[in-house]
Amino acid sequence: MTTTLRHLAALTLAALPILGSTPAHSAQPTEPHRMTLAKAIDALPLAAEARDGYVRTAFKHWVDADHDRCTTRAEVLISESRTEPMVEGTCKVTSGTWFSYYDGQTLTNPKGLDIDHMVPLAEAWDSGASQWTPKHREAYANDLDAEQSLVAVTAKSNRSKSDQDPAQWLPPLADARCTYAADWTATKLRWGLAADRTEVAALEKVAGGCGRQEVEYVLAPEDTFTV
Repeated sequence: MTTTLRHLAALTLAALPILGSTPAHSAQPTEPHRMTLAKAIDALPLAAEARDGYVRTAFKHWVDADHDRCTTRAEVLISESRTEPMVEGTCKVTSGTWFSYYDGQTLTNPKGLDIDHMVPLAEAWDSGASQWTPKHREAYANDLDAEQSLVAVTAKSNRSKSDQDPAQWLPPLADARCTYAADWTATKLRWGLAADRTEVAALEKVAGGCGRQEVEYVLAPEDTFTV
């Protein structure tokens, strides 16, 4: 896998001033769902997409949900650095070592990184998020509880991907595509998002070369559905 466990971030954050300890969303013990990639793709709800009314501001993102002075972007950078990151002032990440699994690049300057929403915000809107509450969309856009949801990658690869689904874009590094398909599918299942026919066909094509690649996900907390 390309990301380190999110709880490793706590080792670094412990050194920062803490203003509060409210979690991003309520703890809700749920057993993880595990299945092969092929079965996970079959489990995706099938529906046509519609982007009517989408604006990026419908998803409030890069918040400081737990009030520790670190935004979601900073939390991901800290968590995914393969060496101890340098964090200055009010949680400004200035250096570390990151592996961008989309294109196989290693970076030490966070300025060269974007934090990618595995399923882009516009794609999420198309696939069901247009019906969510603002609270649920905010939880989705700042999902630190699932490693697949947010990933630090080169700005070049993220901007090449933009808001495209796997029928339109796959990582340029061929060896990354099975992981990418699994992470994409896990994110959609976690959040109950649908997929259209061309998207499913593209995922199935990738899965055909992935052996028994597994998908694991936990359903998003139910309390984020309520206003």
